[in-house]
Amino acid sequence: MNMVVDASVIIAIIANEPGKDRLITLTKGMDLIAPFSIHWEIGNAFSAMLKRSRITLHQALRALRAYGKIPVRFAEVELEESLKIAAELDIYAYDAYLIRCALKYNAPLISLDNSLRRVAQSKGVRVVEVNG
Repeated sequence: MNMVVDASVIIAIIANEPGKDRLITLTKGMDLIAPFSIHWEIGNAFSAMLKRSRITLHQALRALRAYGKIPVRFAEVELEESLKIAAELDIYAYDAYLIRCALKYNAPLISLDNSLRRVAQSKGVRVVEVNG
């Protein structure tokens, strides 16, 4: 079964954050999919951690290698449809891409971003419960 995954989940797993084991359990056996934009969001997240001196370049590069081992299938989403979602829900395009991906592939969304989870549900997207 497909499951749309966002950057917050991937980062939490790679960075060994609290809840990592639960996220792995929730995604085990799932075919993880994400819009192509997730790739750049991951890079941006690590660059932000570098900028704030939360990690070293060596740690960031090691984390990117770990990210490369996570089996995520990059899925095409239509910019026009995504922009319509962004306008309708008053959200950024990156969140709209995830919502469009979930709708297009009739797949639940897993995210640690409560705001994204809320607006995705308002659009009819099934959202995976990540808390307990």
